[in-house]
Amino acid sequence: MALQLRSLVRSNGELELSLHDEPIPEPKPDEVIVRVEASPLNPSDLGLLFGAADMSTAKVSGTADRPVVTAIVPERARPSMAGRLDQSMPVGNEGAGVVVKAGSSPAAQALLGKTVAAIGGAMYSQYRVFPAAQCLELPAGTTPAEGASCFVNPLTSLSMVETMRLEGHKALVHTAAASNLGQMLNKICQKDGIDLVNIVRKPEQEALLRGIGAKYVCNATSPTFLEDLTQALVDTGATLAFDATGGGKLAGQILGCMEAALNRTAKEYSRYGSTTHKQVYIYGGLDRSPTEFVRNFGMAWGMGGWLLFPFLQKLGAEGTQRLKARVVAELKTTFASHYTREISLLEALRLDAIGVYGKQATGEKFLLNPNKGMAA
Repeated sequence: MALQLRSLVRSNGELELSLHDEPIPEPKPDEVIVRVEASPLNPSDLGLLFGAADMSTAKVSGTADRPVVTAIVPERARPSMAGRLDQSMPVGNEGAGVVVKAGSSPAAQALLGKTVAAIGGAMYSQYRVFPAAQCLELPAGTTPAEGASCFVNPLTSLSMVETMRLEGHKALVHTAAASNLGQMLNKICQKDGIDLVNIVRKPEQEALLRGIGAKYVCNATSPTFLEDLTQALVDTGATLAFDATGGGKLAGQILGCMEAALNRTAKEYSRYGSTTHKQVYIYGGLDRSPTEFVRNFGMAWGMGGWLLFPFLQKLGAEGTQRLKARVVAELKTTFASHYTREISLLEALRLDAIGVYGKQATGEKFLLNPNKGMAA
């Protein structure tokens, strides 16, 4: 049996987080069993883990080795949870570990004893069964922790650049830019010769990005933010932005500054604004408030949602494989992830830990090791 972290939203509006014993099946000929030793707590994972619950209401019950965390989903947020009510759901998009058992096929046997990364859900489990073809063999000497974030952040940052190229833009804007993903995007853009405008909220985040070579960094809390952003857009010509915050005024401010930057170089006036298309893609929800904007950016604009996996489907198998190959080649450089703390399954259900990793704060990214403190 293997422990697995599960999330349940009951129809009465109560969230329940608990550990369950799951049987470890025998692998089919083309499958392997991975002993999961590292899985990141990404914002997308926390969205499934906590649902729309107000974690300030969280309480712990149960026993020391089987704690149960409960919290209340506010009445107004319950309709958004309708599709998952009363379903106990495993959590964890991606992770890495060691193949401890393999099916009889040559492809499966070739992975026995190897460190691999995989994506496929339910990674907050001690053991996971995967098709051998779904596993990404990591270079010799790579630890599970180094390979835990092989997929979501690296492929997202690469796909942002691919989107830019496919849609005919020449430079990018990124918010919440000091995150692990943001740092990867900076390294990609520097390596590929692409101008990137970074938007942060704290001086230490600005210093962090400048320390890794970022040229354009704008602090959204600065009194000169809008002017600083407009000038950076003039310098770079960026007309595409990826916004991790989602709510508030930032997406609209970016479009407004793009329009202002374009108008500085416009050769003639148009009452409909610039004819250059400006696009903001919202790909996260760090700010849960409504998205607000003032229509000061003409008529050539777009604001919409963007998700990694639909984009990869559009890119196709060959294009996706090209991105994965780059991730493996630059795993310890461009795509290196940094974590502040490694926690076990039991520690993940402690209220003090939830209070930190649940904030999704830059510089406080946790790594979950489902086998930490467990007998081998």
